[in-house]
Amino acid sequence: MNKLKTGLGRGLDALIKQQNYTIPEDRPADYSEIKKDDGKQENILAKIPVGAISPNPFQPRISIEPEAFEELKRSILSNGLIQPITVRRISHSAYQLISGERRLKACNEIGYKDIPAYIIKVDSDEAMLALALIENIQREKLNPIEIGLAYKRLMEECHLTQEQIAEKVGKDRTTVANFIRLLKLPAEIQECIIKEEITAGHARALINLPSPELQLSALHKILDGNLSVRKVEQLIKDLSSTTSKNVKKSNNLNTFTLKSANIKDVEERLRNVFGTKVSCRQKHDGSGEITIEFYSNDELERLFELFEIINKSYH
Repeated sequence: MNKLKTGLGRGLDALIKQQNYTIPEDRPADYSEIKKDDGKQENILAKIPVGAISPNPFQPRISIEPEAFEELKRSILSNGLIQPITVRRISHSAYQLISGERRLKACNEIGYKDIPAYIIKVDSDEAMLALALIENIQREKLNPIEIGLAYKRLMEECHLTQEQIAEKVGKDRTTVANFIRLLKLPAEIQECIIKEEITAGHARALINLPSPELQLSALHKILDGNLSVRKVEQLIKDLSSTTSKNVKKSNNLNTFTLKSANIKDVEERLRNVFGTKVSCRQKHDGSGEITIEFYSNDELERLFELFEIINKSYH
């Protein structure tokens, strides 16, 4: 008997016990010789009723692209189902889908009564979640947002680190982190990624902008101008530079506003004490600086003497 390669990545046995998945020696391409499940065995390849399979509660897919789905149906009608779905048994004659949502739905709409499936044993919901997400990430054509959500669920619900996820799905940690970062973008941008109106490369560039407002403004420029990723990166640099200048102007304005209130009065009182121009600048945290101007050596000497008098009066 041949061992079935699950393709689930290294280290999955940390969550799921290693199983011996077996398939018939001379398996036909159309699976016509595969027997129906007798309800007794697990870790096998068998034909099972389409109507006996319930949805995957951990399904990471958000949407199914209509054109690609119709293409899949035509392919199944022409060539048969090339890749079996994966399920777990929940009773003698009932199953729960692990991966293969598009394939199952296509076979159901075509009118197939039975479908080839790997029936595997999964002992816990946590293991089911990990297996379902990892299997779907590797086997199914998920969009970047669906992948990011799957990675996030593996972190939050299976308590895996980004390094552990990367090992299990055969990616590097930076790739995993980049998909998760996409989830910080505004919903409108995420929707554009799902609809393939922009690429993940466009989206990663938008993340570098400091506010959702700027990100959405850049998004509209991308859509209106059909900008390449390279042009978007330059656009982000320009917007970031403009934003930095505006922030500096805003800070100067805030300083002026403070001066217009109490600081101006303080400056006037200090000017009377020192007999020269005095400027005060206060920051938002309450700290600041006082600048006392002088215009000659004699005036500097006078100020120095005045400081000595003030110092003596406090000791």
